[in-house]
Amino acid sequence: MSAHGAGHVASVRAPVSVRAILLAVALAVLAGWLGGPDAQLIGLRLHDVYAFVGELFLNALKMLIVPLVMAAVISGVGSMGDGPALGRIGGRTLLYYLGTSLLAIFTGLLFVNLIQPGAMAELPTLAHGAAESAAVAAATEGRGLGDLAGIFKSLFPPNIIAAGAQGQMLGLITFSLLFGVFMTRIEKGPGDVLRAFWQGVFEVMMRITDLVLRFAPIGVFALVAKVVSESGLDAFRPLAGFMLTVLLALAFHLLVTLPLILRFIAGVNPVRHYRAMLPALLTAFSTSSSSATVPVTMECIEKGAGVSNRTASFVLPLGATVNMDGTALYEGVVVLFIAQLYGVDLSLMQQLTVLLLALMTSVGVAGIPAASLVAITLILTSLGLPLEAMGLILAVDRVLDMSRTAVNVFSDSVGAVVIARSEGEPNVLGEPARVPS
Repeated sequence: MSAHGAGHVASVRAPVSVRAILLAVALAVLAGWLGGPDAQLIGLRLHDVYAFVGELFLNALKMLIVPLVMAAVISGVGSMGDGPALGRIGGRTLLYYLGTSLLAIFTGLLFVNLIQPGAMAELPTLAHGAAESAAVAAATEGRGLGDLAGIFKSLFPPNIIAAGAQGQMLGLITFSLLFGVFMTRIEKGPGDVLRAFWQGVFEVMMRITDLVLRFAPIGVFALVAKVVSESGLDAFRPLAGFMLTVLLALAFHLLVTLPLILRFIAGVNPVRHYRAMLPALLTAFSTSSSSATVPVTMECIEKGAGVSNRTASFVLPLGATVNMDGTALYEGVVVLFIAQLYGVDLSLMQQLTVLLLALMTSVGVAGIPAASLVAITLILTSLGLPLEAMGLILAVDRVLDMSRTAVNVFSDSVGAVVIARSEGEPNVLGEPARVPS
């Protein structure tokens, strides 16, 4: 374990004022609801002010992603050394991601089959999203299951700088993993210099993250107020059953499945983990971006949960790219909801197809708002369901996107705790070290 990681384990504190962010969310909902999209103050349209401030905060977080992820992964892999530790942690991490994603999708399919929200929705509301639906359909024209090969191609981008600029995190993480592994195989002198350099970059990026997070309540207020002022409450009524199904399934995964993993696999108190991760959850909810939340998640998991930098720097950046429990769950619910809406009774084998496709496409979904819509169109196309039905869910997608992003981030953090405990790290969420398995 690096000295830096050990220092973080010793300091268990909340990195961001949870009360301030909660207050910001409450005030934002009130301001957005009362003001609406056209409210003005001293000649300024409040919606435009919210959009400007929110984008400023989001850009500040996104500015940190590439250098933070590269420094975290390279320094984390370098601290593991060139040995079995990297393979062991990597294998356990991927096994966790696969298991929780499958559990999430199964939960979504179970809830949508029990509640049958397609029987409650009003089909005429499709007209409200016709233009947006056409745009989504155009974006996926000519794409099919073969396009999943693009996910594997993105592991090795031809230009790593362009990949970073375009937010292609899979390629960036692959490069960083390879750099970290081979950094441990060169001569001791140059190797030590490189390790010290990347550790220094990581520490600088975390200090910049601390600075940005001081403005989190303001940024969260602006982002949430913007969404509420745009959507209001009227858009949600025709799709109440669909929203209820998604939110119940997400809540079950967040409040039942993942806490059980924390309790019985990691052997820690789930309540302590919720308390440590609350700032990251609220940031994920307001930004709808698991990638933009990485700096906050790193801060919470190391300083709040006591996971070492060695583990967090490997598990969290990878999880923000490939571990999308909430997204995978949502994809399954949307597809079955649309099938129910049109009176299509999907067989067990077809639902298993949905499960597998949701698992595969969720891995390739970018950690940005509404990215899962493209993945959903691939599943609809494979089952022969109408793409124009996407227009029905677009009115409420942003609110549900906020919710599923929070689930994505929380699952990543649970993975970091599970791996840290399996590695015998001390003081994770205040628990004594386990004997490594």
